[in-house]
Amino acid sequence: MAEKFDAIVVGAGPSGNAAAYTMAKAGLKVLQLERGEYPGSKNVQGAILYSDALEKIIPDFRDDAPLERHIIEQRMWVLDDESYVGSNYRSDDFNKPPYNRYTIIRAQFDKWFSEKVQEAGAMLICETTVSDLLMDGKRVIGVQTDRLGGSIYADIVILADGVNSLLATKAGFHPELEPKNVALAVKEIHFMPQETVEARFNVNGDAGVVIEMAGKITKGMMGTGFLYTNKESLTIGVGCMLSDLKQQKITPYQLLEEMKAHPSIAPILEGGEMKEYTAHLIPEGGYKAIPELCGDGWMIVGDSGMFVNAMHREGSNLAMTTGCFAAETVIELAAEQKPFTAKNLARYREKLNESFVIKDLKKYKNMPDVFHANPQFFTTYPEMLNQAAHKMLRVDGIDKKTKEKQIMANFKQRRSLFGLMGDAYKLWRAFE
Repeated sequence: MAEKFDAIVVGAGPSGNAAAYTMAKAGLKVLQLERGEYPGSKNVQGAILYSDALEKIIPDFRDDAPLERHIIEQRMWVLDDESYVGSNYRSDDFNKPPYNRYTIIRAQFDKWFSEKVQEAGAMLICETTVSDLLMDGKRVIGVQTDRLGGSIYADIVILADGVNSLLATKAGFHPELEPKNVALAVKEIHFMPQETVEARFNVNGDAGVVIEMAGKITKGMMGTGFLYTNKESLTIGVGCMLSDLKQQKITPYQLLEEMKAHPSIAPILEGGEMKEYTAHLIPEGGYKAIPELCGDGWMIVGDSGMFVNAMHREGSNLAMTTGCFAAETVIELAAEQKPFTAKNLARYREKLNESFVIKDLKKYKNMPDVFHANPQFFTTYPEMLNQAAHKMLRVDGIDKKTKEKQIMANFKQRRSLFGLMGDAYKLWRAFE
């Protein structure tokens, strides 16, 4: 007879590791399945780690986790073709332990997290593809893998297999992935000496800077660019909605190359050696795209559940939090000796509803529709803003009142007063 587990977790990213670790730590018999050669083998890119979520799971993670730099400064840039208007927030409070955010290299971090999962008692099997969910009527009772005799049974299956969750779609738990609800992001890591990174960003030791970018770098498509400082490298990338990329017939690689050539970005990368490149899908449909999250014998966590806050570029914290909530639900029901029915597992959704995860996603639920339908937020307005800044800052003998009139005339020419008011109203109405 095939071996049976208390729980099976499909996927070894942040959400899957959080779920497997939490359940194994509580003494449950947990199996984790990962299709990669090892956890993190498909994630070469740099990323942001939010310490609050991980600290709730592994309080002493800072002792040995492979962390790059703690972030002390956030920069926001709005770019046109030649310049940017930006704002910075830098605080010495962010330079005092315990640090709030870190840059990480996912391949290293995922491998470390997986080792913690195994130390907690979970069994990990890599290079294993889950092809189907095993069903007893409408109840999930296990998984079918590509290994010989690959039927494995469990009381509960947690799907943490990424945004393109073929298992959930195949089983009818959520609809086919819509291009308008997912972004395709490309990232590169450019290696350079540590002292170069620190000199270019005015940081010392392990302190770091993050730059988030919007504007004409996405050519009117809904998306953003970003740059993270690692110890001896920089991570740079850009992501746009898959539907927009298909419509404009532009490749993400081409978009990234043009972004790297921007006069404000090229000097930062100068002298670096690009060694790693990756592309991946990011769920950005927001609150309205969240699928059914649980049913008889199954739950969905992380990217599979569309848990990304695109407005604040938060993902790993939502992934780990949802994985932890799912695990806590399993632990509680097991202790109460209650079956893993859809009714009982609804406790998972209740936990989410009371957390920042759903509250934040609900707050911005209308933003994807507004930005997708109004490309002027990524073209016209960034250009107008940069032109206005250039005119006001240029000292050329023209009085400021005349310049203000010229700026307003340009605004009215590019966008009518009613258009400006209408767009402002759209943004105001988009917030919960």
